[in-house]
Amino acid sequence: MPSERSFEDLLSAAKHSAFHLETRDVYAVSYKQQDFESWRKTGRWENPAYWQPWIDLVGSAVRRGVVVRRAHVVSVPLSESARFEHAGTVNNLAAGEEVRWLPRRRAADLALPGTDFWVFDGRLVRFGHFTGDGEWIGQEIREEPTVAKLCASACEAVWERATPHADFQI
Repeated sequence: MPSERSFEDLLSAAKHSAFHLETRDVYAVSYKQQDFESWRKTGRWENPAYWQPWIDLVGSAVRRGVVVRRAHVVSVPLSESARFEHAGTVNNLAAGEEVRWLPRRRAADLALPGTDFWVFDGRLVRFGHFTGDGEWIGQEIREEPTVAKLCASACEAVWERATPHADFQI
C-alpha cells in the first residue's frame, strides 16, 4: 500500500477502530503556527475554519460505528506545545474522539514504537514522522501483522493507564 494514501482515505476505510498514539512533547507544524500564537494570547484554541473538516471527518466515522481514540504520552509538567494540544482537545471531543493523557513517567515500562502513529482496525498502521523541532515530514503506511500487533498492543497498554481528558489536570 503506498504511503501516499491520505489520512482521510484511511479513516474513511476504517470499519471499527482508529487509535492515535501521540508521544512527542513538541509539535511545531507550520500550519498551526497562527493558532498557536493566538492561543498564547488567549489560552483558547478556537478556529472553526481549521477544526470543522476534522469534526466532519471524525464525526462521519463515529456515526458509522468506528471508535476513534487518541492518547497522549506527555512529560509533566506539560510543555507549552502539549498545553496547546490540551486546549484544542475540546475540538477532538466535539468530533467524537475519546481522549486520554498519560504522564511519561507512568509509561516507562511500556514497549512503545519510536514515533507517533495511528492504528486502523488493528491491522494497518500509519506512522507519522517529524523533525526534532516538531515539524511534520511525512507518513509511512505499514500492514505487516507483527507491526500492527505491536502498535495495537502499545495503544491498549497506554489507554489502560491513561487518564480521561476531563480528569487530567494540567
